[in-house]
Amino acid sequence: MSDNNVIDVLIPLHASGATVAMLLGAWNLRRNPKGDRPHRLAGRVWVVAMYWTILSSFFIKELTPGHFSWIHGLSAFTFVTLSIGLWAAVTHRVETHRRFMTGSYFGLLGAFAGAVAVPSRDIPQWLVHEPLRLTLAAAACLLVAAAVVVTVRHRRAAKPAAPADS
Repeated sequence: MSDNNVIDVLIPLHASGATVAMLLGAWNLRRNPKGDRPHRLAGRVWVVAMYWTILSSFFIKELTPGHFSWIHGLSAFTFVTLSIGLWAAVTHRVETHRRFMTGSYFGLLGAFAGAVAVPSRDIPQWLVHEPLRLTLAAAACLLVAAAVVVTVRHRRAAKPAAPADS
């Protein structure tokens, strides 16, 4: 497989990971309570989607062919902030976790804005030249995120009830 073919597959997978992360991040930030089982399970999927998006970005070098760009610096920064937020969750540092994960999410939104605001980038080009394919890909990402939400909510509802006193 040539480098161009790899990039042709990698960029949509990168964008899909970012889209799933945007959807799950929004759901997890908006819902209450925080820290319960659904929050943690959806958060785990969000972290995997974020790490995929970050790591895959290092193989995309379209802005400066063959070289890293300033965007890769933002990816490295996000890798650090996401890792600190994950470490904070594991070590029960709730406020640090909240700040770093929220910051990582808003950084993701900023990256999305940059990806759609520049007409020569792939998403605006797909919108113009392949709107059905873009719509189907977005719908697939929405279905993945919805499946995660339904699954984590169902797992909470399926939790066995405490034994009744006799």
